[in-house]
Amino acid sequence: MKLVRFGEKGNEKPGVLLNGKRKDCSHEFEDWNRAFFQGDGLVKLENFLKNHGDGLPDVPESVRHASCIARPGMIMCIGLNYSDHAKESNMSLPAEPIIFGKATNTMNGPFDDVSIPLKGDKTDYEIELGVVLKKDVTYLASEAEAEAAIAGYCIVNDLSERAFQLERGGQWIKGKSCPGFSPAGPFLCTPDSLGDVHNLSMELKVNGQVRQKGNTRYMVFKPAYLVYYLSQFMTLEAGDLISTGTPAGVALGMDPPAYLQKGDVSELTIEGLGSQKQRYI
Repeated sequence: MKLVRFGEKGNEKPGVLLNGKRKDCSHEFEDWNRAFFQGDGLVKLENFLKNHGDGLPDVPESVRHASCIARPGMIMCIGLNYSDHAKESNMSLPAEPIIFGKATNTMNGPFDDVSIPLKGDKTDYEIELGVVLKKDVTYLASEAEAEAAIAGYCIVNDLSERAFQLERGGQWIKGKSCPGFSPAGPFLCTPDSLGDVHNLSMELKVNGQVRQKGNTRYMVFKPAYLVYYLSQFMTLEAGDLISTGTPAGVALGMDPPAYLQKGDVSELTIEGLGSQKQRYI
């Protein structure tokens, strides 16, 4: 299944992608939020689509694409999780996952404009595989248990203001939490509809030029392990989002750095997960 959300900010509704068309599920489901995932919502949705999918109304093409999940309780991010990205950052591969948080109000639609921060001048892009949970988990015993807790996967642009992140002291979160800095979608794909999550090609372009070109097989720590690992330190809740790191090619790693400017356009694609596009204003 492929879950979408649509509508203006603050009034988003849930839907699904069927045969390339967005379909409205809002008469049957409230939203793709924590309550939905925690209450076996994916099973209920699958059964509903088997019986009623053909009768769902279309979402007009003109209607905004919202983030593919509602605002989560937590966004956890993984740093230096691709070997090539660690190399371009002149940093050693981590022995354990590097984790940091990101404000949940950064969630944004996959095609929404993104504002360059008012006092920022080093805004950077990061194409990432997003992992969404379908149950609350703490102290998982194995990666198999972790894999069973995953609702699905999506594209995330983990945007960063490097001046805030690296030059202003403290934790990375201040450079990760600017408004609109977590475009997610265009859809959440359940594991059974995706194929091999450990072998997905990834590409990000800026103004038509390829900046990042990678594959999830180069992840240092795989998605199920990350869910297992994080559960040893905290409770992950249904609907939470984990952004799993980015491959090489970020602006910070270029010589000289080529940070995003007003008027730039980024395009992100992950195999099996569609594409998203942002204009920077």
